[in-house]
Amino acid sequence: MTQVTHPERVSGGRMRIPRSRGAASGLLVMLLGLWGALIPFVGPAFDFAYNPAQGSAWSAARGWLEVLPGAVAVIGGLVLVRSGNRAAAMLGGWLSVVAGAWFVVGRVVATTLTIGQIGGPVAPTDTKAAWLELTYFYGLGALIVFFGAMALGRLSVRSIRDVGYAQRVAEERRDDRIEGATVQTAAVSEPATGPTRRLDTTAVGEPERPKRPWHQRLGRRHEDPTPAAR
Repeated sequence: MTQVTHPERVSGGRMRIPRSRGAASGLLVMLLGLWGALIPFVGPAFDFAYNPAQGSAWSAARGWLEVLPGAVAVIGGLVLVRSGNRAAAMLGGWLSVVAGAWFVVGRVVATTLTIGQIGGPVAPTDTKAAWLELTYFYGLGALIVFFGAMALGRLSVRSIRDVGYAQRVAEERRDDRIEGATVQTAAVSEPATGPTRRLDTTAVGEPERPKRPWHQRLGRRHEDPTPAAR
């Protein structure tokens, strides 16, 4: 049997999408954002950090270059996971891309913007220093940009799955409207439960008594109804 698609239902899929569309990318972006925001304070305990003199203390440079982009990435990933609207989900994807890009270029422009410096990696070898650079900034930012861009690519395409999802939502709304109209019609058609009007119970075939003039009624009252004694 060929399924006939109503054009009104298909148009609903332009903005409405399943929440699973950006869920995987959003979850990965959230995890990476948490890593980027928390590793500067947790890493020194495992000898995996920048600037050994600072340890896990707060600084303006850490706030601008690590905590801020990590928090923005977490927000963008959360929007991707929870949103069922295409525009809102794309906003979450763009927030993820911007956060990842700031992880990559933030240290380069830190001196120009006078927001402070992170310092150098605590590493006895070049290999560990490279791992610190990648896991703290460049590699972390590149991964966040990648997953954010992948989510944007999926969100920008209107697939058959989106159309089917929009059709199901439209059918549910139509059924709700029909059910509400049926209930309202039934409520209107019910008889009133208030006091009913008194109907005339006079038989149809009974002759109507003629009305007497007022002077006959007064004269009848003065007559003695008791018969004369014989």
